[in-house]
Amino acid sequence: MSELIVLGFDDADKADAVLNRLVQLEKEYLIDLEDAVIAVRDESGKVRLKQSVNLTAAGAASGGLSGALWGSLVGLLFLNPLAGLVVGGAIGAGSGALAGSMADYGIDDDLMKRLAETIPARSSALFLLIRKVQPEKVLAEFKGEHARLLRTSLSPEQEARLRQVLVDETSPAPEASATV
Repeated sequence: MSELIVLGFDDADKADAVLNRLVQLEKEYLIDLEDAVIAVRDESGKVRLKQSVNLTAAGAASGGLSGALWGSLVGLLFLNPLAGLVVGGAIGAGSGALAGSMADYGIDDDLMKRLAETIPARSSALFLLIRKVQPEKVLAEFKGEHARLLRTSLSPEQEARLRQVLVDETSPAPEASATV
């Protein structure tokens, strides 16, 4: 089961930096992110969401591929597979992009917008949906990060441990039994 963690930062660019570090940790197989979204509130109070997964591009790519395949097969029936490949690919890419732009993947968009409205101007929030994590190593990377924990689906003990690590620069290393 995935865990939701929402962190708030005083700086508008801090969520980007933390997400970049998490992506590096994901490449080292220390964390498995299902979804990650950055919310930035500018000085006028407008909230902008930056999705880590571009569903429109993913939909266009998969739609184009399947459209080209089906177009070629239909083209074979009419003895013109090349035209079927081109037309099917174009139609598939268009319909895939449309479907991808309307899909809601991972973290609920309404929840993100509601929580992002609560952060101060010129600040950011990081929404994380985590499948698996090596808590000892990941928490050690973010010790003293000075982030606010806005929302979480963790147990009260795990949440307290995460709050302690994010605030306290001198906290001891996480225990091996702790899980995030």
